[in-house]
Amino acid sequence: MDKAAFQVIVLGPTGGPKEDAVTGLLVRSTSTKWSKGSIVAVDAGTLLSGIVRILEQDISVDSNDNCEPKALVKQGPFTGMGLPHMTAHANAAYVFREIIASVLITHPHLDHMSGLAINTPLVEASNGPKTVAALPSAISAMKNHMFNDVIWPNLSDEDGGAGLITYQRLVEGGNPRFGRGESRGYVRACEGLVTKCLSISHGRCKQQYHDETGRHHRVGSAVFATDSMVMPARALSIDHETLTPPCSIYSPARSPHIGPNNSATPAKDSNWAVVESSAFFLRDDTTGNEIIIFGDIEPDSVSLEPRNKRVWEIAAPKIASGSLQAIFIECSYNDAIDDETLYGHLCPRHLIAELKVLAAKVTDAQNSHTRGRSSKRKRKDSESTGAMQDQVSPRSVRPLSHLAKSNTSSPAPGRRSATQSRMNSGDVNMADSSADEQQATGNNNENNVEAATDDDNPGVKQPLLTGLSVYIIHIKDTLTDGPHPSERILGELRTHSEAAGLGCEFFVPKQGEGIWI
Repeated sequence: MDKAAFQVIVLGPTGGPKEDAVTGLLVRSTSTKWSKGSIVAVDAGTLLSGIVRILEQDISVDSNDNCEPKALVKQGPFTGMGLPHMTAHANAAYVFREIIASVLITHPHLDHMSGLAINTPLVEASNGPKTVAALPSAISAMKNHMFNDVIWPNLSDEDGGAGLITYQRLVEGGNPRFGRGESRGYVRACEGLVTKCLSISHGRCKQQYHDETGRHHRVGSAVFATDSMVMPARALSIDHETLTPPCSIYSPARSPHIGPNNSATPAKDSNWAVVESSAFFLRDDTTGNEIIIFGDIEPDSVSLEPRNKRVWEIAAPKIASGSLQAIFIECSYNDAIDDETLYGHLCPRHLIAELKVLAAKVTDAQNSHTRGRSSKRKRKDSESTGAMQDQVSPRSVRPLSHLAKSNTSSPAPGRRSATQSRMNSGDVNMADSSADEQQATGNNNENNVEAATDDDNPGVKQPLLTGLSVYIIHIKDTLTDGPHPSERILGELRTHSEAAGLGCEFFVPKQGEGIWI
């Protein structure tokens, strides 16, 4: 079994309504040995409280106060970490200040960043500000609606704030000025890990439309007088009756121009716009392995601006090569929910439809790789033919049958199986059948998911997503008697996946769990 490249610690696996377990993950490269700055937090609905909860259960205190470290974690996800203090609370503060290098925010909803706001005053005792990285739209929302001296003090280092956090505005799709080769576009997340952020859709909301740009804009956009949202109108010489502030209000109803079977056409209703979320690719410096962590996400089939397909196009070659073996993605509801009340989330039928698109992209990547290797062989044979011809008279070209015999295309590369995690949610047996018709629009390949050939067993078909582990987060708890909603969601996912022949495994992580990938 390969050594795990990543460890993911689950601080908050749910989408509410309980506030003590909402979305928050810690990620580190296993090569960093718990060094300072070696952890990145992805979302922070739950942060410090989740670390305290784990350390209270797993910490072992040395009886000699003069020893360093004074505490050692002997079990659980922080196993092997030496800590400088005696109590779980003090050591959790140390982890927050010193070990967590930065916080990646997928989108600025409270269940993904409330812990960050409450915890940030702890940074005062450290040596510098905490980096908060996100797409510009999320940074704008944080500045204008949370760290704004109204909802919460301005603890940032912008606009005269306290300087406890510093914003890092990420380039959507990656910054091509950074990295080389497979790491091109990735930026530093923490010691041992780099990241690239892609925009995805999290439903729709009403926002202000700007005639000159022909686009919707959030509060904080440079095209509007954003200070008018927090300053008295008379101070800006703006009449109260004419001031129309941008709104960002969810509506449970679909946009009125979208029928049940029609794709969205935003231009017909300028009051609706996409709620932007993110998917983070995280890459380990040592192994080159990657994982993806999604923020809240809706299916492309109902989105105003389908964006998931682009994520799958980037992920597919990595899955085909075996470098990407796990994704963390939400599935908030079971299949009883209808599309009109998804609120920008996924349910099992839609997640499987998205994974079928991914599987089709894996096929494309494998075929492209095979064609590329075949072309290289042909070029090599052509060069060899030319060399042989140069060595003899043009009138007496030697037959090159020995070269022709070697000119065969290679099969698609085999998939590596995923590294086992601490979790044991059972095995999934996948049928070797073609996928059902894809709901989302796309090329013909997306509607025909075919199994890949196993290099170790020629002639044996292998499901395309074999070896991919899918961790389900952000499940909405119903707080009712009976089985937890995760049981039904997990069962529906496995049933759909088996029917589609995908081959991936599904898991629902528990709060406080460590996952090795």
